[in-house]
Amino acid sequence: MEATISEYSKEEMAAFAMSRRLREAKRRRAARLSGVVENGGSAAEGAVFASGAAGHAHIAGQDFPRFAMNGVAPAAVRRKRQRKESIWVAVDWVRFALSVVIVLTLGHVALLLAASSAHAATRLKDVVNVEGVRDNMLIGYGLVVGLNGTGDKLQNTAFTEQSLSAFLERLGVNTRDANLKTRNVAAVTVTATLPPFARQGSRIDISVNALGDAKSLQGGTLLATPLYAADGQVYAVGQGALAVGGFSAGGDAAVVTKGVPTSAAIANGAIVEREIDFDLNALPSLNLALRNPDVTTATRIAATINNRMGAETATLVDPSTVRLNVPNQYRNNVTLMLAQVEQLPIETDQIARVVIDEASGTIVMGENVRIDTVAVAQGSLVVRVEETPQVSQPGAFAPEGAQTVVVPRTNVQVEEGASQMLVMNSGATLNELVAGLNSLGVTPRDLITILQTIKAAGALQAEIETR
Repeated sequence: MEATISEYSKEEMAAFAMSRRLREAKRRRAARLSGVVENGGSAAEGAVFASGAAGHAHIAGQDFPRFAMNGVAPAAVRRKRQRKESIWVAVDWVRFALSVVIVLTLGHVALLLAASSAHAATRLKDVVNVEGVRDNMLIGYGLVVGLNGTGDKLQNTAFTEQSLSAFLERLGVNTRDANLKTRNVAAVTVTATLPPFARQGSRIDISVNALGDAKSLQGGTLLATPLYAADGQVYAVGQGALAVGGFSAGGDAAVVTKGVPTSAAIANGAIVEREIDFDLNALPSLNLALRNPDVTTATRIAATINNRMGAETATLVDPSTVRLNVPNQYRNNVTLMLAQVEQLPIETDQIARVVIDEASGTIVMGENVRIDTVAVAQGSLVVRVEETPQVSQPGAFAPEGAQTVVVPRTNVQVEEGASQMLVMNSGATLNELVAGLNSLGVTPRDLITILQTIKAAGALQAEIETR
């Protein structure tokens, strides 16, 4: 069917035909992608021929005459088509955004799972100590001066008086025949910890504690005090103003004390004067000492190090020691090897243990504690004994010699609560044990007795340690 339209320009008709050809090409491309093979086509339906006459165009096909008969202009058709295309573009963008959100969410979940698995393991540096890399204890004896009448009584503490006299004599003051009565001086012990690889001139913290009968060290200053190690050599010298965490105040009838006023500290109060000779980089091998010896943990440490540094780098010596043989690439640079090894994740393992502190009623149980099948019955027995003595006085016409006496009166009450029974199945975990005992309403004191009784019955598969 062929139609001639004179009221539209040739440009509008050419644009309409071009859009038809683009739509037809898109349809064929989609068909090819879907595996549909089409023969022929309707490309001729969109052919546009210029008629040569001004203001006329001949269009082959049936669509354009239908638009013409319905009175719809090609420009309106284009606008409608453009709106539809913009809608589809928006839909495509929404699909793309949703896919990106899903991918990011899945990646975030994967990261969280990886982080949780990583947190289940412990760094090697938190599990072992490197043999030879250790702290050293220092101790010294000194004098604290500047106390406001709260120091030692010299007549009661002879060592304070002797130390004060010796100190003054070193400064050129002779006090041998003098009667010292000052209360502003206190004899103290000074302790410190010398960390590994501490260099000469670095500072360390010190603790100061009174030796005599001083009431408080508040406001005092420690005089220069040498600090000795176990070999008798001076490794640091401490001096400075004290920082006291407690105080004491009161009068003749009452005293208020908070904390321990006879104990103080000085941050960075000592200067290191001697270094400990230890060349870590020159060691051909070194030992890692487990802080909590365990065969399984030591085996895992050796396997993890060998996987990271190479076979035969780590050797299991005993449950508390793993020996590291320094590889050739780390000769004279053991520190770099330790920096890489100490960050390795290690999954620790410990024996099942229950620690009981009788004094405070504290109970600590490990996660590996298991209970065999056992029934626990717990009841409360309360015995109250009340003493209410009464005074018996003789009457008005009592015989001569009658006396006023105290007559004892004792009231005994016994209360026994209802017994409750709990059955724990074989293989019960720590959480199940605690939840079951809490359901009985047992106190920590009762729990100690129950655990010891279960252990005596052979149903508690754990080691009980009482302190």
